[in-house]
Amino acid sequence: MITLRGDTCCLCYFVTDCNDDRFIKEKKMAEQEVIKHVKKVFGIWQQPGAGFWLKIREFVLEIVIIVFAVTVSIALHDASEKKHLAHETKEFLLGLRLDLKNDIMEMQEDKKSYFSNKAAFTYFSNMPINTPPHPDSLKLYQTWLFSTTSLVPNNGRFEGFKSAGKITNISPLELQNNILDLYQEDISSLLNRTSTYNNRKDVLIQYILQHQRRITDSTNNLRTILASEEVHNISSSLKKVGGILEKYDQCIEHMQAIVRDIELLYHP
Repeated sequence: MITLRGDTCCLCYFVTDCNDDRFIKEKKMAEQEVIKHVKKVFGIWQQPGAGFWLKIREFVLEIVIIVFAVTVSIALHDASEKKHLAHETKEFLLGLRLDLKNDIMEMQEDKKSYFSNKAAFTYFSNMPINTPPHPDSLKLYQTWLFSTTSLVPNNGRFEGFKSAGKITNISPLELQNNILDLYQEDISSLLNRTSTYNNRKDVLIQYILQHQRRITDSTNNLRTILASEEVHNISSSLKKVGGILEKYDQCIEHMQAIVRDIELLYHP
């Protein structure tokens, strides 16, 4: 508690860690005190019968009170702003934690997909020359000829917080840097790799679609197409998914570390 006493007034404020309503109320009280004592300053010189030195003493006292009230008002405003920023940052980080957990689950499923791609295109690239795939093998792997896999990150919350210029409110600094590194480097690098892979897959899909013909109403020449040298060459590159899997593991590990740090901060 801070108390200032004088002959003509008593001004008291409690500066504590309280809720926003209390901060607003105390800020208004400080502003009202400033207004009241400013008016009183102007009124001092209009007092009839008061001596010159008495007016001087009251004038100085009122100025001290005004300065104190303004200082308290600024302090309350700063404390309220800091509390608001801390709450906003906490809400962001707890929401980010859920986003990252969802991304981790999606990434684990994506990894399974790339393992399946590796198995499928290893088979297609290892087929003897001019030898079509076995019907059972084609049935097993056909899905991976026409599907693509890419992470769709839950980054809307991060992008909004960053665009608002609030990333620097995150502390400790190490956590702030880890979040930035994840979204601006790790995920970006992963998306570049999967995009390159999917572009190669698109070349294969277009080749198949351009050369596919019906043999009967219920069959086509897909097995013959897959025995071609062009498909062999493309399959030889599509079976190489080690770099992509490495990037997925790097992102997952980084996300798990950020989730742990957030949980240590707030114990959700």
